[in-house]
Amino acid sequence: MRQSSAHRRRRRPVVRLSAAAALLAGGGGVIALTAPGASAACSDIEVVSARGTFEPGTLGTIVGDPVFSALQKRLTGKNLTSHKVDYPADLSLGSSAQGNTDLVNHVKSQASSCPAQKFILVGYSQGANVVDNSIGISSAGSPVGGAITATIPDDVEPKVSAVLLFGNPIRSLGKSVTGTYADRTHDVCAQGDPVCESGGNDTLAHLSYRDDAEEAAAFAAGKV
Repeated sequence: MRQSSAHRRRRRPVVRLSAAAALLAGGGGVIALTAPGASAACSDIEVVSARGTFEPGTLGTIVGDPVFSALQKRLTGKNLTSHKVDYPADLSLGSSAQGNTDLVNHVKSQASSCPAQKFILVGYSQGANVVDNSIGISSAGSPVGGAITATIPDDVEPKVSAVLLFGNPIRSLGKSVTGTYADRTHDVCAQGDPVCESGGNDTLAHLSYRDDAEEAAAFAAGKV
């Protein structure tokens, strides 16, 4: 079953899930992708990535790192930098709120320092809640969500070229990104993923989003 490219449910490929599960569980033996680094002054595009709960990796092994690598391949004429959202990404009270505040503060600071810079926001699992809140869609009610603490200002909003969400918990509540950001949001939920699908019971599906990196990058490239 497929929905539109901007908001869809993906059937998870069974063969590749064991590898994805191993990546999350161990984190060792992973071949490094083109390393996303700290933010550099005034790149063309800043990829701001909020990792999932307890997700290892520079920007996130399951989503952030492979998406950044795929974006580099797609946007060969652009200079890309990255920012790893600074937050616990754990089950502590207020974890997503810290991420929400850091993401918004970082984007505001970059927009002030680099007026021509564009942004691609990436969020996986709890990180998707962080992004949701940052663009004004409350994640309150989801297990790792919370109330909005800050939103990207209206004058900065046009600088956000694309929003890429994976395993977004608000979808299990029947919510999605609507309004201003809807047409530049790619929000994918693997079939059976209990984090984003109400009634889902396939926990391994939540580890499969590395398989969606290329499609997400293609979507974002079309919006830049």
